[in-house]
Formats: sequence, structure tokens, C-alpha cells
Amino acid sequence: MSTWQIVRVIAGSFILLSLALGLPGSPIFHSSGWLALTAFVGFNLLQSGFSRWCLLESMLARLGLRRGD
Repeated sequence: MSTWQIVRVIAGSFILLSLALGLPGSPIFHSSGWLALTAFVGFNLLQSGFSRWCLLESMLARLGLRRGD
């Protein structure tokens, strides 16, 4: 699995988890403050789409994972 695939898996997992923890109708609702994490991940995905740079992908590459094409 390449770095760009791992970034998408982690981002999707964070979004789903923060929505489950932040939406009042959810069975594992904790606090609506978790929705800030959803916004943060979404903003980072948006900026990486424009700038073609992602901090998490750079960190994963430094750990020795294969960069995607």
C-alpha cells in the first residue's frame, strides 16, 4: 500500500469516527466538539488537493513507506 492510499484510509477513518462521536443521534455520541476534527481533516484534504503537499504523506514517506504515483 502506498502513502497516498494510507492517507485516504486514515482520513476516511478519522472523518467517520469523528462524525460518530460528534452527531447527537449516534449511538456512541460523546460531544459535538468532535465535529471540529471532521472540519480539520476536510480542510487538510482540500489544501493538499490544491498544493499537492500533505504532511501525513511526507511523514509516512520518511518512515520508509513507498510513495504513490
